[in-house]
Amino acid sequence: MANLKAARRGAPRPERRQTMSTATYEFCPSPLPVTRREFAGTSLQSAALAHTLRRTVRPFLDGWARYPELPWPTGVVDLFGYSLGPIRGTQRRPVRLPHCRAEWIRPPGELGDRAILYLHGGAFLCCGINSHRQMVSRISAEAQASTLNVAYRMIPRNPIRAAVEDGVDGYRWLLAHGYTADRIVVAGDSAGGFLTFMVTLEALRQGLPRPAADVALSPLTDLDPVNKLAHPNADLCAVFPKRAVGALSRLIERLDTRGGHEPSTSPVDGSLASMPPALIQTGSQEMVYVDAELMSERLSQAGVPCELQVWERQVHVFQAAAGVLPEGTRAIREIGRFIRKATPVSTC
Repeated sequence: MANLKAARRGAPRPERRQTMSTATYEFCPSPLPVTRREFAGTSLQSAALAHTLRRTVRPFLDGWARYPELPWPTGVVDLFGYSLGPIRGTQRRPVRLPHCRAEWIRPPGELGDRAILYLHGGAFLCCGINSHRQMVSRISAEAQASTLNVAYRMIPRNPIRAAVEDGVDGYRWLLAHGYTADRIVVAGDSAGGFLTFMVTLEALRQGLPRPAADVALSPLTDLDPVNKLAHPNADLCAVFPKRAVGALSRLIERLDTRGGHEPSTSPVDGSLASMPPALIQTGSQEMVYVDAELMSERLSQAGVPCELQVWERQVHVFQAAAGVLPEGTRAIREIGRFIRKATPVSTC
Protein backbone atom coordinates (compact mmCIF):
# COMPACT_ATOMS: atom_id res chain seq x y z
CA MET A 1 0.00 0.00 0.00
CA ALA A 2 2.95 2.33 0.56
CA ASN A 3 3.79 2.31 -3.15
CA LEU A 4 0.16 2.90 -4.01
CA LYS A 5 -0.07 5.90 -1.70
CA ALA A 6 3.19 7.30 -3.04
CA ALA A 7 1.93 7.06 -6.59
CA ARG A 8 -1.30 8.77 -5.59
CA ARG A 9 0.56 11.68 -4.00
CA GLY A 10 3.05 11.85 -6.85
CA ALA A 11 5.33 14.78 -7.42
CA PRO A 12 4.34 18.44 -7.65
CA ARG A 13 2.98 19.03 -11.11
CA PRO A 14 4.83 21.56 -13.24
CA GLU A 15 2.90 24.19 -15.08
CA ARG A 16 1.18 22.65 -18.09
CA ARG A 17 2.85 23.40 -21.38
CA GLN A 18 0.36 23.46 -24.25
CA THR A 19 2.65 22.25 -27.03
CA MET A 20 0.20 19.95 -28.77
CA SER A 21 -3.13 21.68 -28.32
CA THR A 22 -4.98 24.61 -26.86
CA ALA A 23 -6.96 23.87 -23.72
CA THR A 24 -10.70 24.30 -24.13
CA TYR A 25 -11.93 22.43 -21.08
CA GLU A 26 -14.72 23.98 -19.05
CA PHE A 27 -15.32 23.79 -15.33
CA CYS A 28 -18.82 22.92 -14.19
CA PRO A 29 -20.29 25.21 -11.51
CA SER A 30 -21.28 22.02 -9.66
CA PRO A 31 -18.36 19.59 -10.13
CA LEU A 32 -18.66 16.01 -8.95
CA PRO A 33 -16.16 14.16 -6.77
CA VAL A 34 -14.18 11.39 -8.46
CA THR A 35 -15.27 7.94 -7.32
CA ARG A 36 -11.86 6.47 -6.58
CA ARG A 37 -11.41 2.79 -5.81
CA GLU A 38 -8.06 1.24 -4.97
CA PHE A 39 -7.30 -2.45 -5.44
CA ALA A 40 -4.39 -3.53 -3.26
CA GLY A 41 -2.23 -6.62 -3.55
CA THR A 42 0.03 -8.01 -6.25
CA SER A 43 0.05 -11.68 -7.25
CA LEU A 44 3.19 -13.66 -8.04
CA GLN A 45 1.99 -13.89 -11.65
CA SER A 46 1.73 -10.12 -11.84
CA ALA A 47 5.20 -9.60 -10.39
CA ALA A 48 6.65 -12.12 -12.85
CA LEU A 49 4.96 -10.39 -15.79
CA ALA A 50 6.31 -6.99 -14.73
CA HIS A 51 9.81 -8.48 -14.41
CA THR A 52 9.58 -9.99 -17.90
CA LEU A 53 8.24 -6.85 -19.57
CA ARG A 54 10.91 -4.70 -17.95
CA ARG A 55 13.60 -6.86 -19.55
CA THR A 56 12.01 -7.34 -22.96
CA VAL A 57 9.41 -4.82 -24.10
CA ARG A 58 10.90 -1.83 -22.29
CA PRO A 59 14.36 -2.10 -23.93
CA PHE A 60 12.71 -2.63 -27.33
CA LEU A 61 10.63 0.52 -26.93
CA ASP A 62 13.71 2.42 -25.86
CA GLY A 63 15.35 1.38 -29.12
CA TRP A 64 12.28 2.43 -31.11
CA ALA A 65 12.33 5.82 -29.39
CA ARG A 66 15.82 6.52 -30.71
CA TYR A 67 14.73 6.07 -34.34
CA PRO A 68 10.92 6.27 -34.42
CA GLU A 69 10.66 7.08 -38.12
CA LEU A 70 12.52 4.01 -39.35
CA PRO A 71 10.31 1.43 -41.14
CA TRP A 72 9.71 -0.71 -38.07
CA PRO A 73 7.69 -3.88 -38.80
CA THR A 74 4.84 -2.80 -36.52
CA GLY A 75 2.33 -5.02 -38.31
CA VAL A 76 4.11 -8.10 -36.98
CA VAL A 77 2.69 -7.44 -33.51
CA ASP A 78 -0.85 -7.99 -34.71
CA LEU A 79 0.16 -11.08 -36.70
CA PHE A 80 1.67 -12.65 -33.59
CA GLY A 81 -1.54 -11.80 -31.80
CA TYR A 82 -3.47 -14.14 -34.09
CA SER A 83 -2.60 -17.00 -31.75
CA LEU A 84 -4.59 -15.29 -28.99
CA GLY A 85 -7.97 -16.65 -29.97
CA PRO A 86 -11.26 -15.59 -28.40
CA ILE A 87 -12.77 -17.43 -25.46
CA ARG A 88 -14.66 -20.63 -26.21
CA GLY A 89 -18.07 -20.14 -27.80
CA THR A 90 -17.36 -16.69 -29.25
CA GLN A 91 -18.76 -15.99 -32.71
CA ARG A 92 -17.11 -13.44 -34.99
CA ARG A 93 -17.43 -12.08 -38.49
CA PRO A 94 -15.64 -9.41 -40.53
CA VAL A 95 -17.15 -5.97 -40.99
CA ARG A 96 -16.16 -3.33 -43.50
CA LEU A 97 -16.30 0.34 -42.47
CA PRO A 98 -15.78 3.21 -44.96
CA HIS A 99 -12.00 3.44 -44.41
CA CYS A 100 -10.97 0.37 -42.40
CA ARG A 101 -11.80 -3.15 -41.31
CA ALA A 102 -13.55 -4.20 -38.13
CA GLU A 103 -14.67 -7.41 -36.50
CA TRP A 104 -18.05 -8.17 -34.95
CA ILE A 105 -17.67 -10.27 -31.81
CA ARG A 106 -20.62 -12.04 -30.23
CA PRO A 107 -19.90 -13.80 -26.93
CA PRO A 108 -21.55 -17.03 -25.81
CA GLY A 109 -24.77 -16.95 -23.83
CA GLU A 110 -27.91 -14.89 -23.90
CA LEU A 111 -27.34 -11.24 -24.79
CA GLY A 112 -29.28 -8.08 -24.23
CA ASP A 113 -29.53 -5.35 -26.82
CA ARG A 114 -26.29 -3.66 -25.73
CA ALA A 115 -23.10 -3.21 -27.76
CA ILE A 116 -19.52 -2.08 -27.26
CA LEU A 117 -17.44 -0.06 -29.72
CA TYR A 118 -13.84 -1.13 -29.00
CA LEU A 119 -10.67 0.75 -29.99
CA HIS A 120 -7.43 -1.18 -29.47
CA GLY A 121 -4.23 0.19 -28.01
CA GLY A 122 -0.71 0.14 -29.43
CA ALA A 123 0.58 3.74 -29.36
CA PHE A 124 -1.49 4.54 -32.49
CA LEU A 125 0.98 2.55 -34.60
CA CYS A 126 0.70 -1.18 -33.86
CA CYS A 127 -1.58 -3.98 -32.61
CA GLY A 128 -5.06 -4.55 -33.99
CA ILE A 129 -8.00 -6.94 -34.17
CA ASN A 130 -5.85 -10.06 -33.71
CA SER A 131 -3.79 -8.86 -30.76
CA HIS A 132 -6.87 -7.71 -28.87
CA ARG A 133 -9.39 -10.38 -29.88
CA GLN A 134 -9.05 -12.44 -26.71
CA MET A 135 -9.33 -9.52 -24.30
CA VAL A 136 -12.25 -8.05 -26.25
CA SER A 137 -14.05 -11.41 -26.17
CA ARG A 138 -13.59 -11.57 -22.39
CA ILE A 139 -14.97 -8.06 -21.95
CA SER A 140 -17.89 -8.89 -24.26
CA ALA A 141 -18.75 -11.98 -22.24
CA GLU A 142 -18.61 -10.18 -18.89
CA ALA A 143 -20.64 -7.24 -20.23
CA GLN A 144 -23.12 -9.52 -22.01
CA ALA A 145 -22.70 -7.38 -25.10
CA SER A 146 -21.63 -7.83 -28.70
CA THR A 147 -18.59 -5.78 -29.69
CA LEU A 148 -17.39 -4.01 -32.83
CA ASN A 149 -13.59 -4.18 -32.67
CA VAL A 150 -12.24 -1.50 -35.04
CA ALA A 151 -8.95 -1.82 -36.96
CA TYR A 152 -8.59 1.94 -37.34
CA ARG A 153 -6.02 3.66 -39.54
CA MET A 154 -2.73 4.23 -37.74
CA ILE A 155 0.32 6.46 -37.74
CA PRO A 156 2.71 7.12 -39.41
CA ARG A 157 0.69 6.63 -42.62
CA ASN A 158 -2.33 8.46 -41.22
CA PRO A 159 -2.83 11.20 -38.62
CA ILE A 160 -4.64 10.48 -35.36
CA ARG A 161 -7.72 12.29 -36.68
CA ALA A 162 -8.14 9.44 -39.20
CA ALA A 163 -8.40 6.96 -36.32
CA VAL A 164 -11.00 9.19 -34.67
CA GLU A 165 -12.96 9.28 -37.94
CA ASP A 166 -12.88 5.48 -38.13
CA GLY A 167 -14.14 5.24 -34.56
CA VAL A 168 -17.06 7.55 -35.34
CA ASP A 169 -17.81 5.43 -38.42
CA GLY A 170 -17.94 2.40 -36.12
CA TYR A 171 -20.36 4.22 -33.85
CA ARG A 172 -22.54 5.10 -36.83
CA TRP A 173 -22.45 1.44 -37.91
CA LEU A 174 -23.82 0.35 -34.53
CA LEU A 175 -26.57 2.98 -34.68
CA ALA A 176 -27.45 1.92 -38.23
CA HIS A 177 -27.70 -1.72 -37.13
CA GLY A 178 -30.37 -1.08 -34.55
CA TYR A 179 -28.43 -0.30 -31.38
CA THR A 180 -29.64 2.82 -29.62
CA ALA A 181 -27.06 5.20 -28.18
CA ASP A 182 -28.14 4.51 -24.61
CA ARG A 183 -27.20 0.85 -25.18
CA ILE A 184 -23.74 1.53 -26.64
CA VAL A 185 -20.51 1.84 -24.63
CA VAL A 186 -17.30 3.16 -26.19
CA ALA A 187 -14.19 1.43 -24.81
CA GLY A 188 -10.48 1.13 -25.46
CA ASP A 189 -7.05 0.61 -23.92
CA SER A 190 -3.91 2.76 -23.94
CA ALA A 191 -3.97 4.77 -27.19
CA GLY A 192 -7.42 3.27 -27.68
CA GLY A 193 -8.41 4.89 -24.39
CA PHE A 194 -7.35 8.22 -25.89
CA LEU A 195 -9.52 7.42 -28.92
CA THR A 196 -12.43 6.37 -26.70
CA PHE A 197 -12.76 9.89 -25.37
CA MET A 198 -11.93 11.61 -28.66
CA VAL A 199 -14.44 9.51 -30.63
CA THR A 200 -17.16 10.34 -28.10
CA LEU A 201 -16.28 14.04 -28.27
CA GLU A 202 -16.32 13.99 -32.08
CA ALA A 203 -19.60 12.07 -32.21
CA LEU A 204 -21.18 14.69 -29.98
CA ARG A 205 -19.69 17.49 -32.09
CA GLN A 206 -21.31 15.93 -35.16
CA GLY A 207 -24.69 15.92 -33.43
CA LEU A 208 -24.87 12.16 -32.84
CA PRO A 209 -26.61 10.95 -29.68
CA ARG A 210 -24.48 10.46 -26.59
CA PRO A 211 -23.38 6.87 -25.87
CA ALA A 212 -24.24 5.31 -22.52
CA ALA A 213 -20.70 5.34 -21.14
CA ASP A 214 -16.97 5.37 -21.85
CA VAL A 215 -14.51 2.76 -20.53
CA ALA A 216 -10.76 3.38 -20.72
CA LEU A 217 -8.02 0.95 -19.67
CA SER A 218 -4.62 2.47 -18.91
CA PRO A 219 -5.51 5.40 -21.18
CA LEU A 220 -3.20 7.94 -22.70
CA THR A 221 -5.18 11.17 -22.36
CA ASP A 222 -2.55 13.90 -22.71
CA LEU A 223 -0.16 14.13 -25.66
CA ASP A 224 2.02 16.57 -23.73
CA PRO A 225 4.63 14.38 -21.97
CA VAL A 226 5.66 16.91 -19.31
CA ASN A 227 3.49 15.69 -16.42
CA LYS A 228 4.25 12.04 -17.12
CA LEU A 229 8.00 12.59 -17.18
CA ALA A 230 7.91 14.62 -13.96
CA HIS A 231 6.08 11.90 -12.02
CA PRO A 232 7.93 9.16 -10.05
CA ASN A 233 6.25 6.54 -12.25
CA ALA A 234 8.50 7.60 -15.12
CA ASP A 235 11.19 5.49 -13.41
CA LEU A 236 8.85 2.76 -12.14
CA CYS A 237 6.87 1.82 -15.26
CA ALA A 238 7.68 -1.72 -16.44
CA VAL A 239 6.73 -1.04 -20.06
CA PHE A 240 7.50 2.51 -21.20
CA PRO A 241 10.93 4.15 -20.91
CA LYS A 242 11.05 7.93 -20.61
CA ARG A 243 12.52 8.29 -24.08
CA ALA A 244 9.51 6.62 -25.72
CA VAL A 245 6.98 9.04 -24.23
CA GLY A 246 8.65 12.12 -25.67
CA ALA A 247 9.39 10.36 -28.97
CA LEU A 248 5.73 9.50 -29.53
CA SER A 249 4.60 13.06 -28.84
CA ARG A 250 7.21 14.49 -31.21
CA LEU A 251 6.32 11.97 -33.92
CA ILE A 252 2.63 12.88 -33.75
CA GLU A 253 3.50 16.57 -33.88
CA ARG A 254 5.74 16.08 -36.94
CA LEU A 255 3.08 14.07 -38.75
CA ASP A 256 0.50 16.80 -38.15
CA THR A 257 2.93 19.46 -39.40
CA ARG A 258 3.88 17.53 -42.55
CA GLY A 259 0.25 16.87 -43.39
CA GLY A 260 -0.73 20.49 -42.92
CA HIS A 261 -3.10 19.57 -40.09
CA GLU A 262 -3.92 21.44 -36.92
CA PRO A 263 -2.07 19.99 -33.91
CA SER A 264 -3.76 16.91 -32.48
CA THR A 265 -5.78 17.71 -29.39
CA SER A 266 -5.97 15.67 -26.20
CA PRO A 267 -9.05 14.46 -24.31
CA VAL A 268 -8.02 16.31 -21.15
CA ASP A 269 -8.22 19.56 -23.11
CA GLY A 270 -11.68 18.90 -24.54
CA SER A 271 -15.03 20.41 -23.63
CA LEU A 272 -16.25 17.55 -21.45
CA ALA A 273 -19.53 18.76 -19.94
CA SER A 274 -21.69 16.64 -22.30
CA MET A 275 -19.66 13.45 -21.93
CA PRO A 276 -21.24 10.23 -20.60
CA PRO A 277 -20.21 8.54 -17.32
CA ALA A 278 -16.79 6.93 -17.46
CA LEU A 279 -14.80 4.09 -15.92
CA ILE A 280 -11.01 4.47 -15.98
CA GLN A 281 -8.68 1.67 -14.84
CA THR A 282 -4.94 2.17 -14.32
CA GLY A 283 -1.98 0.57 -12.59
CA SER A 284 -0.50 2.56 -9.71
CA GLN A 285 3.04 2.51 -11.13
CA GLU A 286 2.51 2.81 -14.86
CA MET A 287 3.55 5.79 -16.96
CA VAL A 288 0.02 6.85 -17.88
CA TYR A 289 -1.26 6.75 -14.29
CA VAL A 290 -0.92 10.55 -14.37
CA ASP A 291 -3.10 10.73 -17.47
CA ALA A 292 -5.78 8.52 -15.94
CA GLU A 293 -5.88 10.61 -12.80
CA LEU A 294 -5.96 13.91 -14.71
CA MET A 295 -8.75 12.73 -17.03
CA SER A 296 -10.86 11.62 -14.09
CA GLU A 297 -10.35 15.02 -12.48
CA ARG A 298 -11.26 16.89 -15.66
CA LEU A 299 -14.41 14.83 -16.17
CA SER A 300 -15.50 15.35 -12.59
CA GLN A 301 -14.79 19.09 -12.79
CA ALA A 302 -17.06 19.16 -15.84
CA GLY A 303 -19.85 17.49 -13.86
CA VAL A 304 -19.41 14.05 -15.47
CA PRO A 305 -19.59 10.98 -13.20
CA CYS A 306 -16.28 9.12 -13.28
CA GLU A 307 -15.03 6.02 -11.49
CA LEU A 308 -11.23 5.78 -11.27
CA GLN A 309 -9.87 2.36 -10.34
CA VAL A 310 -6.21 2.22 -9.29
CA TRP A 311 -4.70 -1.28 -9.26
CA GLU A 312 -1.59 -1.66 -7.15
CA ARG A 313 1.61 -2.21 -9.16
CA GLN A 314 -0.21 -3.60 -12.19
CA VAL A 315 1.46 -3.22 -15.58
CA HIS A 316 0.13 -1.30 -18.55
CA VAL A 317 -3.13 -2.89 -19.81
CA PHE A 318 -2.79 -5.80 -17.38
CA GLN A 319 -6.35 -6.75 -18.31
CA ALA A 320 -4.95 -8.34 -21.48
CA ALA A 321 -3.46 -11.09 -19.30
CA ALA A 322 -6.78 -12.09 -17.73
CA GLY A 323 -6.82 -15.85 -17.38
CA VAL A 324 -3.21 -15.72 -16.20
CA LEU A 325 -3.32 -12.73 -13.86
CA PRO A 326 -6.02 -12.87 -11.18
CA GLU A 327 -5.98 -9.07 -11.16
CA GLY A 328 -6.70 -9.00 -14.89
CA THR A 329 -9.64 -11.36 -14.48
CA ARG A 330 -11.05 -9.27 -11.65
CA ALA A 331 -10.58 -6.03 -13.59
CA ILE A 332 -12.54 -7.38 -16.55
CA ARG A 333 -15.32 -8.41 -14.19
CA GLU A 334 -15.35 -4.82 -12.95
CA ILE A 335 -15.63 -3.61 -16.55
CA GLY A 336 -18.53 -5.95 -17.18
CA ARG A 337 -20.26 -4.76 -14.02
CA PHE A 338 -19.88 -1.12 -15.04
CA ILE A 339 -21.16 -1.69 -18.58
CA ARG A 340 -24.16 -3.69 -17.43
CA LYS A 341 -25.02 -0.99 -14.91
CA ALA A 342 -24.67 1.75 -17.55
CA THR A 343 -26.94 -0.16 -19.95
CA PRO A 344 -29.56 -1.86 -17.75
CA VAL A 345 -31.87 -4.40 -19.30
CA SER A 346 -35.23 -2.87 -20.15
CA THR A 347 -38.16 -4.17 -18.11
CA CYS A 348 -40.75 -2.95 -20.64
